[in-house]
Amino acid sequence: MTYQHKPFDTSLVKPEQLWKLTQPLRMYFSPKFFGLEKVDSSKPTLLVGNHTIYGVLDVPLLIAQVYRDKGVLIRTLADHAHYTIPGWRNMLDRTGGVEGTRENCSELMTRGEHIMVFPGGAREVSKRKGEQYQLTWKRRTGFCSMAIQHGYNIVPFAAVGPDDMYDIVLDAEDIKKSVLGKMLRKTGLLDKSSILRGGDLIMPLTRGLGLTMLPRPERFYFAIGDEIDVSRFSGQENDQNALFELRDEVAFAIQALIGELLTVREQDHESGIIRKLLNHL
Repeated sequence: MTYQHKPFDTSLVKPEQLWKLTQPLRMYFSPKFFGLEKVDSSKPTLLVGNHTIYGVLDVPLLIAQVYRDKGVLIRTLADHAHYTIPGWRNMLDRTGGVEGTRENCSELMTRGEHIMVFPGGAREVSKRKGEQYQLTWKRRTGFCSMAIQHGYNIVPFAAVGPDDMYDIVLDAEDIKKSVLGKMLRKTGLLDKSSILRGGDLIMPLTRGLGLTMLPRPERFYFAIGDEIDVSRFSGQENDQNALFELRDEVAFAIQALIGELLTVREQDHESGIIRKLLNHL
């Protein structure tokens, strides 16, 4: 049976469930949030941020906190791969997730909803060694075009902590050079048009707490930055120079937020002795 995704059937969305579901994550990662007051419930915007490794532990925490504190349901544009997984895709539906297509984004903006997007997508969550807190956006400017076309201002945000909860043992480049990689290449699974998108969807093999895959209990830090007005680009949604100018401005703002959060973490003396001991295992 083919899965029929209904991203705008609001009866599917149960955001209050997300707070309960994320309670174990809050206890484990003790997140801190900065700038939530910059989310204006009366003024929908496009929130753009950095994707951390695997990309599934920090995002629900931020969305749940914004909904609880501000009453704002953020609709997250999720990679198409999420909607190939039975059960998981239904969870995304219930918590406001939407398959990340231009058509869906346009519909959400027409409806005046708050939207979250990660331009780095699957490639950014599939971290390579040494890519902690780096933006891997390639030449993507679609989010800028949509924002300009619909008059949606952009709010940058950042997350720090998740990229340190794992050590990468093998990344996609290692795997592509291995015997397994050679087999995948022969079968065509490493082609750009394949399910693995030329290797972009090869997740790293990681080590967390001790020798396990359990993530280290790093504290998560989130920051929401100042709104970026896109009105000066009005009518330029197809102008590549304008799109890259806006994209660079957003990327710079996110990287600045990451830097600020790294400083906050360095000065945070409340993370606890047990947490610090566990993170050294």
